[in-house]
Amino acid sequence: MSDLLAGAYLAKGTIGNVGTPGAPIATFSLVVVPSQNSVSGTVVITQAISGPDGNIVVPVTGKIYATGFGQFTQVVSLQGQYVHSFPPPAIGAFLANFDAHLAIDGAWNGTGGFSYYQNNVENVPVKATPVLQAELA
Repeated sequence: MSDLLAGAYLAKGTIGNVGTPGAPIATFSLVVVPSQNSVSGTVVITQAISGPDGNIVVPVTGKIYATGFGQFTQVVSLQGQYVHSFPPPAIGAFLANFDAHLAIDGAWNGTGGFSYYQNNVENVPVKATPVLQAELA
């Protein structure tokens, strides 16, 4: 039973054009278990706008697979749902879907995209936090 989590590690980073005004940024903190091809954790989407899409927290699960070739040696898919509230004066909320796809190297740097509610962000950088890069080096 103890080897079910063999090789598990923490991956942290961002998906998006960090530094671009108004660009949505997805910050991830994930527990990766390569032996099970599983990923789970939290994604926080931030954007410099007012309203319900300014700060979204999404619990996610997903899969990670090795590609075996090329610059990007791993592919990751993430899925989750969060409560999306209607902006005033409307009343109500519903479960909105979040999806992300990443093509990354062994240090969690690469390219990817994500979608949530009526937003779709494609072909943006994926960057690991400097702490993770130091741990994997």
